[in-house]
Parts: sequence; structure tokens; C-alpha cells
Amino acid sequence: MRQVSLPFDSLSRWIPLIAIVTALSACSAGEQSIDSMATEVVDADGASMGSVAFPVSCTEDASTRMRLGLALLHNMTYTEAEAAFRSASEQDPDCALAYWGVAMTYVHPLWPDVPSAALFESGRALLEQARTRGTRTPREEAYVAALEAYYRDAETRDEPARLASYAAAWAQVAADHPDDPEASLFRALSLMATAPGSDQTFATQREAGAIAEQVLTRIPDHPGAHHYTIHAYDFPPLAERALPVARSYGKVAPDNSHALHMTSHIFTRVGLWEESIEYNARAADAALHHPINGATSHHHLHAMDYLAYAHLQRGDDAKAQEVLRHLASLDGPMMDNSVTAYAYAAVPARIALERQRWADAARLESRRPAALSWDNYPHLEAITEFARALGHAHSGNMVAARKSVARLGVLQTQAAALPGAYDWGIQVKIQEVAARAWIAYGEGRTDEA
Repeated sequence: MRQVSLPFDSLSRWIPLIAIVTALSACSAGEQSIDSMATEVVDADGASMGSVAFPVSCTEDASTRMRLGLALLHNMTYTEAEAAFRSASEQDPDCALAYWGVAMTYVHPLWPDVPSAALFESGRALLEQARTRGTRTPREEAYVAALEAYYRDAETRDEPARLASYAAAWAQVAADHPDDPEASLFRALSLMATAPGSDQTFATQREAGAIAEQVLTRIPDHPGAHHYTIHAYDFPPLAERALPVARSYGKVAPDNSHALHMTSHIFTRVGLWEESIEYNARAADAALHHPINGATSHHHLHAMDYLAYAHLQRGDDAKAQEVLRHLASLDGPMMDNSVTAYAYAAVPARIALERQRWADAARLESRRPAALSWDNYPHLEAITEFARALGHAHSGNMVAARKSVARLGVLQTQAAALPGAYDWGIQVKIQEVAARAWIAYGEGRTDEA
């Protein structure tokens, strides 16, 4: 039976009745499946976040905050999830999984970033708190152990090795607790994070998608099941399977920027540009109205990048230019991370290259806006330099084109040294080789090109 959390100030008059019901049902409580405990979650503004099934050994107030944190975690709105979990630990210092939750927000299995040394240390300290605080059920102990598998000796292992341990641990938790939809979903997420990129049958992704879809049959408005189904099928041969889920995700979490944006991954794959524009516009607006720690969220910039791409695919150059002008108009602090930097590098490059505006491509300025930490993003600066190289080559300025290629060589070396599971050095090398080919072609060396 689906539960809905009551406002805190309305609980007191129900306490006697709750006590009676608890006493009468104690004999059968152990038989209640976890997914039958699914509870609707709402954010601070009262907007729905879908339902999760997450019984924890915490006070009711802290449990409500924990469910919000989990929904935000499944939506990959990690900063907001961290705040919710920290709020739970402050309300109930003996809520062991609150510390686990904060440590979970440092791990982004499907994103290219990895925790810093400081976050690895903080994560282990938080897990020690989770191990020693309050009273923990065997299931809660298993959750902590699964995350410890990632953090253990983290600095001496690379990200693929950490994620492999993480995936194995969550597979065990899911096997030991088959009625726990959250454990199943973390297993699905870790499967996707460790899927071999060379397998064009997408067997692992299909397995992960099937797990997420099975959860949806039990909890139809589960945010994680929606999100992970979309990620699992975010490949051209599979994307059609996720269309119904993409269209319902925006209703499950109608005010969560990343949830709204994720629908467009599928719309983009299948060429539904109008729907991509609609949902990315909603995502961008939601993010702009919910800054993170006073800064423009990277979720806003990410949605704007997809919005520009969709406008270009529809042939609406004027709307794409509006996106570019909007990015230039943003002032004040913004989140300084690779998602933000990617949007600022990709949008102007997309517009110039898609429309073969070679003079515009040649004039692109790199490392803009200057306030971002571009030294940390050589793979993203390379987007601009690649566009500049093609612009110069197509304009006949081979001297300038070679300078851009030389810069790509430097950026390739820096990108290859970046931590994480993805080899950005290969990506930049592809750009460098392609730029050299256009120079050769422009100089009449067609066989070499």
C-alpha cells in the first residue's frame, strides 16, 4: 500500500492510534515487503519527486528527509541530495544511513568525474559513522558495506576497479534482499557503470534496463527506475524502448531539472525535436529558478546545450542563436565543473560547425568564460580548438590551422592524464587527427587526408 508522509505538525494527534495499530500488526510486520512501503516524496516547494521504498532506522522526521535525499540521489542531483542527507543526520545524529547517504553523493557512477582525495577521505569517515551510529538492520549494514567496497583503498585503485568492486557488492545486496527495489536499482546503476564499451549488443545495459523496468511494475512512479531505464536504453538500437518512460518521467518529477532533461536523451536519439525542446526548456527554467548555493546550476547549462542542438536539428538557427546569447548574458557565480564548461565550449562550436560557418568557427575564443577553471578541462577546451582548426582549414588559413592542431596536441597530453574511467585523451586525439586530415585535404593532399 502506498504511503504519503504527513506534515510533521499533524502527527501528534495520531500518535495514540499509531501505537495501537503498531501493537496489533507487530506479528505481521516482518512479513511486509519493502516495496509495499513505497512512500511519495515531495521537495521543499511541495512538488512531487515520485515514490521510493526506503525504510530506515531513524526518527520519522529524519526518515522523511532520507527519502527526499534518496529521490534526489536517484535523479543525480547530487548537491541537493547531500544537503538532504546532512539535514537528516542533523535532525537525528543516530540515523546511520544519513552518513552513508552523504558518502553516496560523492560517487557518480555514470559521470566522468571522480572524487578528490579529500572526498575519498571524507567518504571513509562518513562510513565509519554509518558503521557505529545508532541501531542498524542487516539490510542497512549491507548498504554500508556496498559503498565501502568503492571507498576501500580508493587512492590506490583506478575508477574502473573501484566501480567493479561497487558493482559486485550491490549485486550481493540485491541477491540477499530481492524484495528491496532500491538495492535492485543500485545494482542496475552499477551494471551500467561497468558495462563494456565494446559490446555492441548492449547486453549489460539490457540487463540493467530490465531491472529498472521490473521496479516500475511494482512502483510505477519511482524516480530511479525511470532515470535508469532511460540511461540503460540511451543507445540508438534501444532508445525506442524507453519512450513511454521518457514521457512519464517529467510527470513523476515535474520540477526536477535533471529529471526533465533526461527525457530528452531519448527524444534526441529518436529525433523527436519538439519534445526535446519542450523538456529541455522546462529543465533549464527549473534549474535557473533553483540555484545551488547561490550559483547558476550546471543543470541549467546542460539543458541549454541540448536545447541548442535540438533547435539546430529543426533548422531553427535563430532559436539556436538565442541560446548562445543567453549563455553570454549569464552573470554572477555559476557552478565551476565540467558540465558547465562543456556547455560553454560546445554550443558555439555546434552552431558554427553544423552550419559550416567557417569564419565564425575560426574566430571562436577558447577558455570562455574566463572565470571557469579551464586548466581542469583540457578535453573541453579541445572542443573550441578543434572548431577553430576546422574553421581555419576551410578558410584556407593553414598556418592558423596548424597552430590549432599544435594546441590540440598539448591538450591531448593533458586530457590523457585526467582521472576517471573515460579516456579523454583518445577523444582529443581523434579531433587532432581529423583536423590534420582537413589541412591535408585543403592543401590538395587528398590521399593523405
